Amino acid sequence: MRFPFAFPLEPPKMEQLNPERHFDLIDRLLTADRKLLIALSFSLLVLVVAADLIEGVDVSLGVLYVFPILPLSIMLRRWGIGVSALFLAVVRVVLTKYTSELETTMRFFMSVAAYAGTGMFVAELARNRLMMGEHYREMEKQQALRQEAEEHLRALAESSPAAIFTTDEQGRILSGNRATRQLLGLGPEVELLGHSILSHLPVLADALRLETRSHFFRTAAQCQGSRNDGDLFVAQIWFSTYQTPQGRRLAAIAVDSTEEAREREEQNLKQLLDNNRIVAAAVSHEIRNVCSAISLVYANLRRTPGLQENQDFHALSHLVEALGKIAATELQSKSPSALAPLELREVLNHLRIVIEPSWQEVGGAVRFDLPASIPMVVADAVGLTQALLNLSQNSLRAVESSARKEFRIALTQGDGKVSIVIEDTGAGVSDPKRLFEPFQQGAQRVGLGLYVSRAILRGYGGDLRYEDSPLGCRFVAELRTAALRGVQAA
Repeated sequence: MRFPFAFPLEPPKMEQLNPERHFDLIDRLLTADRKLLIALSFSLLVLVVAADLIEGVDVSLGVLYVFPILPLSIMLRRWGIGVSALFLAVVRVVLTKYTSELETTMRFFMSVAAYAGTGMFVAELARNRLMMGEHYREMEKQQALRQEAEEHLRALAESSPAAIFTTDEQGRILSGNRATRQLLGLGPEVELLGHSILSHLPVLADALRLETRSHFFRTAAQCQGSRNDGDLFVAQIWFSTYQTPQGRRLAAIAVDSTEEAREREEQNLKQLLDNNRIVAAAVSHEIRNVCSAISLVYANLRRTPGLQENQDFHALSHLVEALGKIAATELQSKSPSALAPLELREVLNHLRIVIEPSWQEVGGAVRFDLPASIPMVVADAVGLTQALLNLSQNSLRAVESSARKEFRIALTQGDGKVSIVIEDTGAGVSDPKRLFEPFQQGAQRVGLGLYVSRAILRGYGGDLRYEDSPLGCRFVAELRTAALRGVQAA
């Protein structure tokens, strides 16, 4: 059953309405108790009826019947207001004596229209007032949320180690956090706002001058920057441009990646030297084999009559001996004891990020079957990544003509070792015995890839071997766990 009440029985609180609006009477009526409104309406009706029943009053009191409907209009629905107006009109007609039935009928309908119209007007006024209060409360709520979000963003920007700033079209800083001042090397005497960023990060000047079809442009860049005192640094920048009524704007996040770049270059140089040492050892081994063959030929030629007195023949002997001594120099690889424990999962995840796009380009699939727990191993991240990347590239070339192109890496553990199983669906290897020999004939490059990869793993105390597989080609890279060498995993 539907009741004729237009609004909830629980009235809104006075403090929830806008105090700046001057609708005191309506606010008091809207916040009044419903029972009180009904009692007020009934009291007004009784007073009007009593005044209408007084003998000798010639003044028409029909307009007073409007007052009882005013409190009811605040809480009644439209059909409830109509019923109340009809009731008041009936009371008015009953208590008033008219001269004719036509006048009675006209007075009745006019009263109904007047009372109902007044009630509808008050109801709409009350409804608008409630809607205005709801809108005001929603605005206050949104403003509070916006202020809270701004506080969070301000705290996030100020506590961020990355420099966050915006500039105008001329490269002048419009806003920036504390890390921006530190990145640019600005002292407390230099004002950050209005300072030009173009002399510190010239790449942003090119971005501001770049003409694009769209209203915004976003990208990332690594470039050289300079601080306020002239010191150079390597910066990694993520920035975007956007249009405003005041012109083009640029928002950027920049970090000082000098230490990371230095460590990366040192690691690359270190790995390059290790690879050169391995290649040089392979070349020395081949030279020793050649020198052994030349020495054998020289020994046979000494039996030839007449060559003992030849000075050039004796000089050849000395040259072969000197070349053999040079080739006999041992080139030591890095000792495994000097290596730190390595998180193998991070290396394999990085490897997947590097190789997966290349396999996707040829329509292949990459699978990494890794257990939930992987122990730390004794290895170097750069060297191990290079060895596994070399095996991946060999597999990628091997599956070019295969209908099924898959690359899989799995892990097995046991006896203080971690075995990395690398499999592909290629054609396999025809002669596994000569697989790890350097300078093989028929190799696509110099024939040192597998030789160098195995030398790298053996430098860590591990090994690399080939195993037969029904799918295609399978290599197993063994590494020692960190616990085997007395190192506690983090």
